[in-house]
Amino acid sequence: MKRTPLYDAHIDAQARMVEFAGYQMPVQYPLGVKKEHLWVRENAGLFDVSHMGQVIISGENAKQELESILPVDVLGLSLNTQRYGFFTTPEGGISDDLMFSNWGDQVFMVVNAACKVQDIAYLKAQLKTSSVVEIEDRALLALQGPKARQAAKALIPELASMVFMQSIKVEWQGIELWVSCSGYTGEDGYEISVPANQAILLASALTSMEEVEWIGLGARDSLRLEAGLCLYGHDIDTTTSPIEASLNWAIQKVRRTGGEREGGFVGSEVILPQFGQTLDRKRVGFVVESKAPVREGVEIVNEANEPVGTVTSGGFAPSLGQPIVMAYVNTADLNTPLFALVRGKQLPLTQTKMPFVPARFYRG
Repeated sequence: MKRTPLYDAHIDAQARMVEFAGYQMPVQYPLGVKKEHLWVRENAGLFDVSHMGQVIISGENAKQELESILPVDVLGLSLNTQRYGFFTTPEGGISDDLMFSNWGDQVFMVVNAACKVQDIAYLKAQLKTSSVVEIEDRALLALQGPKARQAAKALIPELASMVFMQSIKVEWQGIELWVSCSGYTGEDGYEISVPANQAILLASALTSMEEVEWIGLGARDSLRLEAGLCLYGHDIDTTTSPIEASLNWAIQKVRRTGGEREGGFVGSEVILPQFGQTLDRKRVGFVVESKAPVREGVEIVNEANEPVGTVTSGGFAPSLGQPIVMAYVNTADLNTPLFALVRGKQLPLTQTKMPFVPARFYRG
């Protein structure tokens, strides 16, 4: 298994390490998953996400070429701004989701750890005239929570004025950091790319502050679930279209039917017509009216105990004090009483809008 540049820091912090996407990663620290989760909602948490893929794409036609594989507005993205996107398949599915930033003559992209080898090969194959370089000598840290801004400001004053989805390069102690104002928790915060050999120095400077604690993958998962955010390979994959996944918002009008640069991306013939259709199924959120946790793979049934859907992410929501789930459900059954079938018992579900916990992104 691979180790991130922060491995020794995790061992020093008494992390429990597990295998994840081929890496030894911290799943939790002595604080424990529930307390780590609540710490992020109230203070600031530091996550090691160095297993993610960091890529620099450059070339005169890079943004045009990216629009041939991404169903999102690349050309219209403002300078030093970040956007969410995904790779689509010819069948209209999703092969990975990602974040990308417009740095003028470069596009900086972050892809999921489990998909990065295939993603980088795909980018190199599809972007015929552009340079695609995987950045392998940098770590990636995420600082998240309502006190993340004050912690970041103490080290790097320029970060105090950053707004949600801004993406810039700054210097700290002579070290170039690539910083975006974004994250995977629904909280204000930053994702910081730092040279691998300086990663422990930066992490130590942050965790020495009383408002910052190391947070593991366990709490990262429960935080993103409360935020209603998809986990690739679970809530989205090659069998789910962006419209089924309730990700309509991520395809800007300029790329939709009738838009200035409509279609032209992989799978557009399948995906774009879905905007005007009632689909057979869609991703929705439910609160579980029981204390029993409902996990991925559990069937959603109607009153007659007939299967009408499947849970893709589920667990206890520490911020709410009860279990929540995301699931794909037959749209025809969404206005009827629904239940999670756990060990033969029907647990009542209440459909709710996502995010389950309101987002607190800083927009200035």
